[in-house]
Amino acid sequence: MNTTILGLLIPFLGTTLGSASVFFMKRAISDSVQRALLGFAAGVMIAASVWSLIIPSMDMSESLGRFAFLPALAGFSLGVAFLFFLDKITPHLHAVAQIPEGPASSIKKISRTMMLIFAVTLHNIPEGMAVGVVFASFLSGGTEITQAGALALSLGIAIQNFPEGAIISMPLRTEGNSKLKAFVYGTLSGAVEPVAAIVTILLTSLVLPFLPYLLSFAAGAMVYVVIEELIPEATREEKTDICTIGFAIGFALMMCLDVALG
Repeated sequence: MNTTILGLLIPFLGTTLGSASVFFMKRAISDSVQRALLGFAAGVMIAASVWSLIIPSMDMSESLGRFAFLPALAGFSLGVAFLFFLDKITPHLHAVAQIPEGPASSIKKISRTMMLIFAVTLHNIPEGMAVGVVFASFLSGGTEITQAGALALSLGIAIQNFPEGAIISMPLRTEGNSKLKAFVYGTLSGAVEPVAAIVTILLTSLVLPFLPYLLSFAAGAMVYVVIEELIPEATREEKTDICTIGFAIGFALMMCLDVALG
């Protein structure tokens, strides 16, 4: 149980450590570094979706034979659809980033700050769900996901959350917020992840037969975030090289972690 609690908190720790960079960095994150970090985060999330969520989902459905892909396909599609409709009522990260910074009116600054935090917080929910459903599968006694594999997913998301925390707190500091306030806002953006994970565990304990669907649902939601939010922001103005390198490193790292620890 202690290991499970640790696993649920590791992603939040990644966001917290990333947000804490505001205390050590004097300037805003350079454009190139931000693109690399976003690409890295995208690579981690895609690899985690494949190795930690979709493949285990299919393994759980092997009794269906050649149709073992059906639960994964259904869950993945529902995850994408869920985030698609959610995005219709929430701000996009790349849209928020285009709101002018600087000494505009205080209303504009507050609006941009709140929109940024709200957008990131909302899109952290799928990551929390992913961690929750993986640990729920492990706690159920299934053999498809080991404790080490569940921890690998948590660690991978934590690695992805580190640059995400920095990307939130540093711009908030640039806008004129205090370091402490920028740190708190950046940290709070990740607080939803352990909450979403716990809620998911509580729910999945009642619907264990649907675990293959829930795993792939989380994968679909995470992939949607990568395609709709991270990649457009990292490749804006057709500057793709840094993002591509970051993506490749993130994907390879998460793939190795999942296979080595799983």
